[in-house]
Amino acid sequence: MKATLGLATFLLLLSATGAPAEDKGEGPLNPAEPTGITVQEIIQRFAAKEKEFKLAREQYTYRQDVRITEVDDGGEWRQVVDIMFDDRGRRTDQVVFAPQSSLRRISMTKEDLDDIEKRIPFVLTSDEIPEYNIMYVGQQKEDELNTYVFDISPKTIEKNRRYFEGRIWVDDHDFQIVKTFGKNVPDIRAKKGQENLFPKFTTWREQIDNRYWFPTFTKVDDTLHFSTGDVRIREIVKYTNYKRFGSQVKITYEGTDIAPGQKSQTSDQKGQTQAPASGPTSSAPTSSVPTSGGSASGKPGSSASQVPITTSGGPPPAPDPKK
Repeated sequence: MKATLGLATFLLLLSATGAPAEDKGEGPLNPAEPTGITVQEIIQRFAAKEKEFKLAREQYTYRQDVRITEVDDGGEWRQVVDIMFDDRGRRTDQVVFAPQSSLRRISMTKEDLDDIEKRIPFVLTSDEIPEYNIMYVGQQKEDELNTYVFDISPKTIEKNRRYFEGRIWVDDHDFQIVKTFGKNVPDIRAKKGQENLFPKFTTWREQIDNRYWFPTFTKVDDTLHFSTGDVRIREIVKYTNYKRFGSQVKITYEGTDIAPGQKSQTSDQKGQTQAPASGPTSSAPTSSVPTSGGSASGKPGSSASQVPITTSGGPPPAPDPKK
């Protein structure tokens, strides 16, 4: 995000108090050690799941709805994007709603959009474990889920690298991250007054297709402390309408469908392959009620080409985000 008198990227600061107080479904933190499993085993298992889910999500279509508001000035930035696949199976971003920005003191940057798409949804995979300090802090109830709680911070910060710093909640049954609170680091204060500042965020997840815990709802309510003055911002990100993308190939001979693996009646018969029919093969829309297995809260839920942001268009079919 940009400040009007200096650059400022927008994304997110670890609070010393842990989770936001608005999580009314959250129980007290119990510092007891886990039983029947070691802390290191929990870390290895949830990080492996995180990598699996991150890769799996790349095979899903979904809608990403972002609304950012300057609390004191009333300015707003909105963008609704459908993450899809083209007819060749290549991943694409299609902007379906992007009215003219009315932000006065900040503006969105490429880093902001990259964080919303890549860093907010998944914060720690098995490949990244060596780069982080991971401290077990206890067990906590999140709505109907029992969770293990960990604090995470980067061991070192390398130039041009982004990291997560904050707290995660891991389901004690399937060892999957169900909630995240923290920020992306580092903040950047460059020459000539340029500033990239990153606010705190909380991301909740829901179970999709009875298997994957994908992000469905992210909330920001924080103050960015620019050298030119403080700017309080609110942000809502909703990831909805998850549908697994797939393709089907149907073989026909003389107008008769041949099932996969089925042999033709004569050895000289030659099948003809129809063009693949690409598109979603199953769906599991997200909502405030989880598809199965519960949710981490009572709250609702890389691209081959980029479509430019438009400055006009009708409202999207998705409901307005929570205020």
